[in-house]
Amino acid sequence: MNTLYATLALFTILATGSVAVPAFAQEFVDAVTVSTDKEAYEDGETITVSGSVRERLSGYDVSITVIAANGNIVTIQQLPVSDENTFGIDLTAGGPLWRSAGEYTVKVLYGTATRTAETSFEFGGSGDIIPGPKGKTFPLANPEDGSVGYSIKGGKILSITPDVQAKSLIVEIETTDDGEVKLIIPRSILDARLGPDGMSGEDDSFFVLVDGAEVDFEETTTSEDRTLTIPFEDGNTQIEIIGTFVIPEFGTIAVIILAVAIVSIVAISRSRLSILPKY
Repeated sequence: MNTLYATLALFTILATGSVAVPAFAQEFVDAVTVSTDKEAYEDGETITVSGSVRERLSGYDVSITVIAANGNIVTIQQLPVSDENTFGIDLTAGGPLWRSAGEYTVKVLYGTATRTAETSFEFGGSGDIIPGPKGKTFPLANPEDGSVGYSIKGGKILSITPDVQAKSLIVEIETTDDGEVKLIIPRSILDARLGPDGMSGEDDSFFVLVDGAEVDFEETTTSEDRTLTIPFEDGNTQIEIIGTFVIPEFGTIAVIILAVAIVSIVAISRSRLSILPKY
């Protein structure tokens, strides 16, 4: 009997313990929650962050920290909790701290270190739309030919390729929604001019096709480049910008290298011929 009582007592202790431990561990579970309205965002889109707390703490705000894919902190916000125990904020995706593409993490803290939660979303990366080291650029199919400054909403650029015969740039895209792409095109890559050579004279208008259909677009110009803002619909795959001049498929640098190579081959050939014995 003593053995039976001891066994029952031990079982009771273990059973009580198995209930008590999870009860203690669950004390702060779901004390705070957080989520975003979408799983992925593009440059310039609005990120709606919202959440709730199980119970309000007097004198405390919710602290929100957004961490970029490269580990940098992009923003820290303090938010009040409403009478309904909820909180929220709208953030704009983009800016100097948002350049890294990948998974971004949203962490929240409320009161103590035990009241935390986090969520994540994908972001395509951000950057100024000015070509150069300070901006976001996309290289042509042959990188030696240069690159085009860009920003895009509702998709991503897959490739940009010159079409020499059509005097155009072919921009292949992959969409996630209706959107627009802004391209800053150096005049050395593509231009539209009224001069007989297509490279001089007053500016002429580009002809823009999206999946073969002509579309309206907005344009601004400088002496160095032309900026086009082109709308597209979800499901579109190709944008063609037709001008009067496009950089050759083998760009200037490639042509120079080819010319130097030819000259070198000719020089070596002549040198070898000059040392051959004459009969």
